[in-house]
Amino acid sequence: MSSRVARKPILIPKGVEVRIEPTEVSVKGPKGTVSQPLPPSIRVLMEGATLAIAPKEDLGASDALAGTIRALLSNHVIGVSEGFVIKLKLVGVGYRAQAGKAANGAAKLDLSLGFSHPVVYVAPLGVTMATPAQTEIEITGADKQVIGQVAANIRAFRPPEPYKGKGIRYADEQIILKETKKK
Repeated sequence: MSSRVARKPILIPKGVEVRIEPTEVSVKGPKGTVSQPLPPSIRVLMEGATLAIAPKEDLGASDALAGTIRALLSNHVIGVSEGFVIKLKLVGVGYRAQAGKAANGAAKLDLSLGFSHPVVYVAPLGVTMATPAQTEIEITGADKQVIGQVAANIRAFRPPEPYKGKGIRYADEQIILKETKKK
């Protein structure tokens, strides 16, 4: 009995190369290269233009892990072919963002968030950041986990507060505002 998620094959689009080794799977495409370490209890098979994931033993933990590895590899295939985008919005008077490049060539973000000092965030390599407007940030990359972590790190500088809704939020995030104290 295997995981329902693990039983679904992963279709590999044209222009994407998959290299399977005993300890990791590397996925290379037009948007970059991403690798995923493989646990010893999971095997990955290439069948034409599809990837199949299966547990080596019939243990409950191996079944669950097979589903997780399948989801991660599917995200890697989508990431190197299409890429992922996360959008953030800055809400507050005087809150601004300006994208640039750091000395090592990585993406850099200068944030003005109402503190007495500017906040500078340097993203890991492989992640690009753009500011289409002063209050919007677009984070793009091939690895879904990495850009999600970058977005969470930026949001952590000034999370949305519950009374006025000021702060950094995801573009599709709804903030439920609390009512202020009445006299």
